[in-house]
Amino acid sequence: MPVLWGVSFDATAMSGVVVEFIKIAQSFAGRGVEVHLDLGYDIKADKGRFFQPYRHERVPGWITLDRVDGVADIAGYDREFVASTLEAVRQDRVVHADRVVADLAAAIVRTWEDRGVTLVMVENGTLPENVVYTKALYRAIEVYGATHRLGRYVLWRDHDLMWQSEPDKYGSFPYPATPPMVNSPHIHYFALHEEAKRRTLEWMPHLRNLDVLPNTFAPPVRPARPDFRAHFGIPEHARLLARSTRIIPQKRLDRDLHLLALLPGTWLFVAGDTGEDPAETARLRALADELRVPVVFGGVLAPCESAGDEFSVRDLLGHADVVSFLTSYDYESYGNPIGEAVAAGVPYAASRYALYDTVYAGFEAPVLDILEHDLPTPEFAARVRELMTNAERRAQVVAHNQRLGTDNRAAAEELVSTLFPPPMGERVRLSVVLPVFDEAANIDDVLRSLHDQADIDHDMYEIVLVDNNSTDDTVAKARAFAERSNVAVHVISEREQGVACARRTGMEFAARRSRDRKDPGERFYLVSADADCTVDRRWLTELFAVMEEDKAAIGVCDYYYNAEHFTGRPRLWDAIQRTLRCRAVTFSLFGGFPDGKGFAVEREAYERVGGIEIFYQLQNGKFVNHLSDDWDFGIKVRGSGYDIAYAPKSKVEINPRRVNHALDEVITGRAYGNDGIIVMRDIRPESPARTADLTEAEALQAWEFSIKDFTPKNTVLPVLLTPSFLDDDAVVEFFGADLAHRLGERIAEIKAEMSVTDFLPIHSYKTPSYRLYLEFRDEIFARLRATAGEDIGHPPPLPECFADVPPERFAEFVKYYCEDRESGEAHNYFGNGGVF
Repeated sequence: MPVLWGVSFDATAMSGVVVEFIKIAQSFAGRGVEVHLDLGYDIKADKGRFFQPYRHERVPGWITLDRVDGVADIAGYDREFVASTLEAVRQDRVVHADRVVADLAAAIVRTWEDRGVTLVMVENGTLPENVVYTKALYRAIEVYGATHRLGRYVLWRDHDLMWQSEPDKYGSFPYPATPPMVNSPHIHYFALHEEAKRRTLEWMPHLRNLDVLPNTFAPPVRPARPDFRAHFGIPEHARLLARSTRIIPQKRLDRDLHLLALLPGTWLFVAGDTGEDPAETARLRALADELRVPVVFGGVLAPCESAGDEFSVRDLLGHADVVSFLTSYDYESYGNPIGEAVAAGVPYAASRYALYDTVYAGFEAPVLDILEHDLPTPEFAARVRELMTNAERRAQVVAHNQRLGTDNRAAAEELVSTLFPPPMGERVRLSVVLPVFDEAANIDDVLRSLHDQADIDHDMYEIVLVDNNSTDDTVAKARAFAERSNVAVHVISEREQGVACARRTGMEFAARRSRDRKDPGERFYLVSADADCTVDRRWLTELFAVMEEDKAAIGVCDYYYNAEHFTGRPRLWDAIQRTLRCRAVTFSLFGGFPDGKGFAVEREAYERVGGIEIFYQLQNGKFVNHLSDDWDFGIKVRGSGYDIAYAPKSKVEINPRRVNHALDEVITGRAYGNDGIIVMRDIRPESPARTADLTEAEALQAWEFSIKDFTPKNTVLPVLLTPSFLDDDAVVEFFGADLAHRLGERIAEIKAEMSVTDFLPIHSYKTPSYRLYLEFRDEIFARLRATAGEDIGHPPPLPECFADVPPERFAEFVKYYCEDRESGEAHNYFGNGGVF
């Protein structure tokens, strides 16, 4: 069983840090992960629990409270030592203590070895409460990760960095005494929001693998106990203000008492440890008596996530009318009571502390500006009273905040699932990767077509949907589909915009998980699908069969358009069909190249060539990712000596919007860019799609750009990358012996001339294949006419620049033309992705 080790630097069982750990850890526990938690009693000195045994700490039963073995026996490591190191930090003095660091690191590693730890979650490890322990933890992570060949097995999340939590306590920027955050192959860092991420990178500009992971808004795990009010003596019909917090001066509970004085008929329930600061508790009791307000100090309640019978924060929220969070101004950004209130469907009232607007932008609540008013005003109290008494307004606020909270939680779950993916089913042989961006209109049909595959068991494949920053209901629809699907559907996210980035993320997600399958010796396949194209019933079955039989590295399926979508447009339909007939000929000979709409790759071959590579181009002064990642990947595979197999019975229906919304660009050969810049563009504009047929002139232009784009890539490029094709009987029959021989000789000459043995994927189907096309175009078209039909015709006219080139120097000037990187003339001539 996999084991998750959590370590909190908070040193208390009742804290927002621990509650957030529980929320994330719960998702792992649901996947069968055993969860251990070190509360940090042996880390933080100021909570008075150093080396204290666990006694009655209230955590869910699925968590094992644990700690590092033998830490109390490390010479020189005790509460006084930790307190003294924190004092040194305050004075910007660096603490070394190398021997203690080494002993602590060794103890941590021994403990993880004994427990069989596979994942680690560090909460607040960067906060310099114990810089020696932080250094030891970094060392242990490196040693343990290297020993067990683990990837990024550590989720390191900081809640209260120096600029957020008691800033005078931790020295001065750039905090020379704080251990620097390290770029480790084993650690993925998280900040709670964009401002914290910005400040972290301002402090540690070299840091990579830093993402935003906001606090989650987890729904209650059980209903509230009905006897809560009676147990604590709260009248059934009294309005109830709730506050769950540590009872210390920094939390400013006196504000709640003054607010209560402005809300007649309202009670206050304080859930917190009255023994942590007895003087503060006594002061608050005296103030309550002075103000004559009813207050219940209910003690520590179990966390919201507790499913036990004891009273929990969930019971308090189930009876509360409003949750209060009137904290101090320099509060450390996230307030768990707000998140818990949102999740439980209770309105909240808060103070405008330093980062409130950053963290809770968009949420609705009465907010007290404590820089102007230290105590609640009558106007503020009136807004709180409205939420207690106006049912319609209350419902509006709750619905609005829960909608935002749900989005927050979903984003956190997706990120964690991507980094620490769930295990793969034992029988799964194929992962279908589906990148999506704003596909709400199509996603149900696409997922249904992937689900309803014939003659293949549902537990033999899975669907990995990669959301690429959708702004519509795509993800919500996908999650709803997943709940009713017989096929496992995983929803993950990729923040860098671009289908290539999303496809790579999905492939890597599936590849990592596939290594842990029961029989890793079986061939495993990563399959690409497109979010606007539906697949036929036997799409996956036929693709799988060809891959298993041929043992190829890549399997390529067939694509078609539905004729019904082109009724009344015979010229356009003819141009499309001629291209697809040529495609059938060349793919049957060479296997073709993968298209994102549908291909499979064997996992080991995928990893050996380095997976999908993202190429970047400059467009209008900005880097953009190159669209043809699928072609480029196929070139890497073919160029590495692997085979590509064609599965003609595995079929994908192309969405007609690819033509209808981009028809003008297709006709002019500019479907995806100009001057060699090939990028994804949105083909879902608000204007109506073009549905009229082409004129004769447009049809000719569309066909010429289509065949110019098609022929270099599908007829020339395969033999350029794999000259041994020219020894194959079927290929020789297609080209004819003489042409096949001369093509082979010319390919060898061009390779020698360019001093290249491995063509770079992004260029290999451009310069050399363009040159070969222009030199052999008449003969190649003659062979296409003979095999695909006489209506294929003759090559489109040459660019005008060749009109004055003497025939004997034609090949020389073709070279200059195809290598013209400045004007992009050759790229524009060949169409930049204008193929049907």
